[in-house]
Amino acid sequence: MKRAALGGGNPVLYHQSVPSFSMPEWAAAAGYDGVVLDLQHGELGLEAACGILRSLPRQSAYCYARVGSLDPAPVLRLLDSGARGIIAPAIESRAEAEALVAAVAYPPVGNRSLGPSRPALYQGASYTEAGNLAVSAIAQIETKTGVDRAEEIVSTPGLDSVYIGPADLAVSYGLPGRGDWADGPVRAAIAHVREVTAAHGVTLGIYSGQPAYAAGLIADGLVDYAALGIDLVLLNRAFADTIAALDSARSSGSTA
Repeated sequence: MKRAALGGGNPVLYHQSVPSFSMPEWAAAAGYDGVVLDLQHGELGLEAACGILRSLPRQSAYCYARVGSLDPAPVLRLLDSGARGIIAPAIESRAEAEALVAAVAYPPVGNRSLGPSRPALYQGASYTEAGNLAVSAIAQIETKTGVDRAEEIVSTPGLDSVYIGPADLAVSYGLPGRGDWADGPVRAAIAHVREVTAAHGVTLGIYSGQPAYAAGLIADGLVDYAALGIDLVLLNRAFADTIAALDSARSSGSTA
């Protein structure tokens, strides 16, 4: 996300992978700042994602979409439906970062087509200038190659933010595919990407499954924002905790 969208804080989002209109409301009521609609993984298709985006308040600065590729066609649909930023996965080169910016930004920064299907979405006299101020191009770095090429990626003109995918990043270093690494090459990679993004005025976010881990990264100044949890994982955890609380009663219940 853009630095201005941080608002002096550390916004916290969640990943949504199912086509639910209710979930963003529940998450907001619980205290989340926003959502990453995940079209790369899960059950969420383009039409459903566009519908969810249109159901969200137009002034929300924290409604993002992660796409499955750099194909500009779905990127355009999502932006025209109100997405405030696009996260593109597995960016490993300057050319890929430039393609992302081209798809997300209006001319002269990019080549996004004008289709103001949500008039007044962007506040300003110039629709294109206001749109470029409102919408973020976010490169997801989640491989060792991406980390090694962080300088060329992050220095891409028009790139607003980098988002770290820690599980795939761990696999690329030969480690188990999980996030929340407190040490080792993944932690070192986060610190390196932080140095590069800070040098270029680009914000840095990360996915995390554990609040304490995300809090530690924020406290250490390593990230500006975090996506904390995936809807299905959070539901699974709530299901497990709820039914486990009934275990003793179920096991001691009468069989008569």
